[in-house]
This record gives sequence, C-alpha cells and structure tokens, in this order.
Amino acid sequence: MLAKILRIALLVFLVINAFATAMAQQKTYCNPINIDYGYCPIPNFSEQGKHRATADPVITVFKGNYYLFSTNQWGYWWSPDMVQWNFVARKFLKPWHKVYDELCAPATLVMGDTLLVIGSTYAKNFPIWMSTNPQKDEWKEIVDSFQVGAWDPAFFLDEDQRLYIYFGSSNTFPTYGQELDRKTLQPIGERKELLRLNDSIHGWERFGEYHDNTFLKPFIEGSWMNKHKGKYYLQYGAPGTEFSGYGDGVYVSDHPMGPFTYQSHNPFSFKPGGFVNGAGHGATYQDLFQQWWHVSTLVIATKNNFERRIGIWPADFDKDGILYTNTTYGDYPHYLPNKNADHSKSQFTGWMLLNYNKPIQVSSTLGAFSANLANDENIKTYWSAKTGTKSEWIQTDLGTVATVNAIQINYADQDADIMGKQSGLYHQYQLLGSKDGKTWELLKDKSQNKTDIPHEYLVFDKPVQTRYIKMLNIHVPTGKFAISGLRVFGKGSGAVPDTVQHFIVLRGDSERRSSWLKWQVNEKATGYVIYTGTAPDKLYNSIMVYGTNEYYFSAMEKDKAYYFQIEPFNENGIGRRTSVVKVE
Repeated sequence: MLAKILRIALLVFLVINAFATAMAQQKTYCNPINIDYGYCPIPNFSEQGKHRATADPVITVFKGNYYLFSTNQWGYWWSPDMVQWNFVARKFLKPWHKVYDELCAPATLVMGDTLLVIGSTYAKNFPIWMSTNPQKDEWKEIVDSFQVGAWDPAFFLDEDQRLYIYFGSSNTFPTYGQELDRKTLQPIGERKELLRLNDSIHGWERFGEYHDNTFLKPFIEGSWMNKHKGKYYLQYGAPGTEFSGYGDGVYVSDHPMGPFTYQSHNPFSFKPGGFVNGAGHGATYQDLFQQWWHVSTLVIATKNNFERRIGIWPADFDKDGILYTNTTYGDYPHYLPNKNADHSKSQFTGWMLLNYNKPIQVSSTLGAFSANLANDENIKTYWSAKTGTKSEWIQTDLGTVATVNAIQINYADQDADIMGKQSGLYHQYQLLGSKDGKTWELLKDKSQNKTDIPHEYLVFDKPVQTRYIKMLNIHVPTGKFAISGLRVFGKGSGAVPDTVQHFIVLRGDSERRSSWLKWQVNEKATGYVIYTGTAPDKLYNSIMVYGTNEYYFSAMEKDKAYYFQIEPFNENGIGRRTSVVKVE
C-alpha cells in the first residue's frame, strides 16, 4: 500500500512539475507590441514634433505564419508566434497614387495559396497586390485599377466562395458593402449602405475625449467582417482615432449584406483606461490554434492626433454568440497563443505593476519633462533627459525587495529628427538591479543590440529578487533619451487590498447614456478595475483607473439597464470584486 501511495505521489509531483515548467516557458507579450514602428511620413502631421506612428492594423494567418499590415509603414511584418516580428520592406504605391506616402488602412485576403493586399483610396486607380511568398518582397499586381474606390476596406470570402468588400471612413457617409467578382476582383452591381452611427442612443459613439464634443459628428470607419456559426459579424470603429474611448462595435446578420442588428454588447473592443488607451479600428482573427484575437489601434495623440501604436487582445464568442474582447489588465503581461489556451478565461499572467508612482531618480531633466512622468502609468506623458548620450540614466525604487518577472521600456520621441521608415535604427542600454542601492548586478546587457525596440519587453528566465532597477542609456536612434513608461512587473510580498466599500452608480434621467461611479478610497489599493455590461453574467468591458475613487462612464446604451462591479489591485495582487450593482 505504501509503495502504491508513493508511486501516486511521485506521479502527481511529475505532473505538477511538468505543468509548472511549461507555464514558465510559455511566451508572453505586453501592449503596445514591440515592433519597429516607422516615423510619421507626412510633414503636416508632424508639426509638433516628429514621432513614430501607425494604426489601422490587420493580422492575417497565411501558410502557418502571422502577417501584420498597418498604416504608412513602407512594408509589413511577419511572425511565427506573434512575439518575434520580422519587417519586410516594401513600397506598394506608385508616385501617382499618392494620397499618403504608403498604404493607409490596408486590407488583406487569403485566397488559396495567395495573399492579397490593398490600401485605402477614394480613387479607382489603386492596384491589388498578390504574393505566394510574402516572407520576402515578392509581390505582383493581380489588379491594376480596383474600381471600388474604398477607404478603410475589408475583404470577406464566404464559405460559398462569394467575395465581398466593406468600406467607409466618414462622419457623413455610412459603411458600405459590395459584392466582388471572385475571378476579376471587380465590383458586381451597386454598393449598399449597411451601417450608420446612432450616437443619440449609443453613448460610446459620441465624439470627443469625454463624449461631449458637439462641434463635429462622430466618425464611422475601420470595417471588418467575420463569420461564426452561420452569423455574420460586421465590425466598425468609432467615434475618432485620437480619443481614449476609441473602440470597435459590431452588428450581426444572417446574410453578408444584411440587414444587420446592433449587438447587445457594444463596443465589443474597448479600453479607455490604463497605461495606454484605445482599442478601435482593428481586425478579429484566429490564431494557429483556432483561438480568437483582436488587433487594434492604441492612442497616444501627444505630438499629433495621429500618434498611435498597436495592441492585441484575446477575443471570443460566448454561448449566446456574443463577440467580445478581453482588455482587462490589457497593457500588463499576457500569454501568447498556445494550444491549451481558453479565451473564455483570462490570459493575464498575474504579474502586477511594482513601481507605479514610486520614487524615480534620473541623470538630468529637460524642461518640464520631469522624472515622475516615467512611471505615472500614462503613455501620453514622459520624462526626457537633456541629451541622448551615454551619460544619461533612470532609476526606479520598488520600495522593498520584490520578485521581478518582466520589464517594459517605452521610449518617447523627444526631439526626434527622422521621417518615414529608415533601416539601421537601434537602441542600446544596460539594466542593473540592486537590493540595497549600493551593490549592483547586471540584469540585462543590450549594449551590443542592433535592433529597433521602441517598446522593449524583457522577461527574465528566472524571476529576479531586487528593489532598485537602473537603466543606463548607451544609444537611442534619434533625439533625447526619453521614457514614457519604465514599467516593472512581478509580485510584491505584501497583502492584496480588501474588497472596495460603498460602490455606487448614479444615473440621472436627463442623460441616460452616462453615469457617475463612486466608491470609498481603499488605502491598500494602487488602482481599480471597473467591470460593466448589459447583463450580470456578461461584464465584458472594463476600465482601469489609478489614484481616484470616481469615474464618469459615458459609454452606455440610452435605453438599457447596466451592471457594474469593481475590484482593487496593488503590486501584491488583485482583491475580490464587489457584488454586482444594477442601474435601470
């Protein structure tokens, strides 16, 4: 009997050890994704300062790899795993096609062994390009002059092999749909009006940072289509790419050309809080393991309204066919695609932010770009040193020795002097750690790095025990050494915060699209995550806030009841959620 018990115990140990090893080796990512974003190629878009910029992404799986196309990059990326992205330089447009300098808001389509791509245009002289080997710059025109003239286009090939295109980017005109001839790739019949915004009902569609700008009408843009269990999901972005509430909504139909019905959960992709905001104008796709993801535009909009990045989020369809995207803790480390993933559950690693508003020391400060702006959890603000030389450094104090799993380094573009996409750019630095601020060890040596890593994300093979993290600059591609977020992730050794007390939601009669959320300050909490939805078991949207005990939520449906919960968090973990609060 004893031998049998020992064998069972050994088997359990081996299973647990194997699982722990697999989890330790599982790859993670952290938004914004770390790719070599090009600098804004349009002179009048960089009047406040040259800066990196891209948006309007689409990720397509083709021949076992992921392909990422986005606005104005003079090329695209491919990856075997969604973590290591390889850039392929390519200028698709001819000089007489110029509206932008390169493809804007591109669309892709997989047809058999061929990948197709097209950019946005109001004209009818753009080509459609094709490649059977897009890992290299091997493309040719399959159509010389596409006769639709579609801005923000999206292709969709149905199971019956009928081909459609959806498009539109305007605060006046709607989203259109049109069938295409599968052989000629030219339009069949007339385009059909499919969607319009209705911001008098849908609070999130209102224009402005706080959904309160009545000077301009909101924009509908960024079409995308997916089919799931016989239903067609037509997606769109709104209300404007420069706003924190930029999100994606969805209508559902039994037919690819409608009529479409507004989904009960909207926006289905939404991230108005946290370090980086925005989750609009994107694309929904399945990974190599058939799990759903959503890639979208992230907003910075500091040097220009069109200063943006890219984020990826787990997505899924629930048992009722509701499409949703999980952006909760969405700019903290998450697990990448793997065959055992279940997107009905969170892919969050559980590594918490350890240095929010903790003491920062720096080598020098340029003007008002002060040191505390490097860890205030706001990508729109940043610290800048006076120079970009080797003498510059930044140091963060975690307050106590903690377990550090990963670090994200977000560079800012202070005094950048680059336009467009340039090869040969790189960052170099060294990362040091110390338990007492006196004795230091080298944690990461990137002094010989020759790659462009504007949103560097490092995961340690073994978690590091340290209190101080010091980053020594060696080389930046251009301008000053500037950081919008030196973010340290891991686990503290203290207690998680208690459940939030006195959580209330106030919704008036005069403005039904908005509500005021308040709660008692939790002294142990770094911040809070608010969950909301139109059913108590479908709280799919969330908002992360720091340093406050109130939030004005302006993304409600005018005539629907809403449900809310809130949970506190700190560097040690996440506290329990409150009970669900319903507001009529």
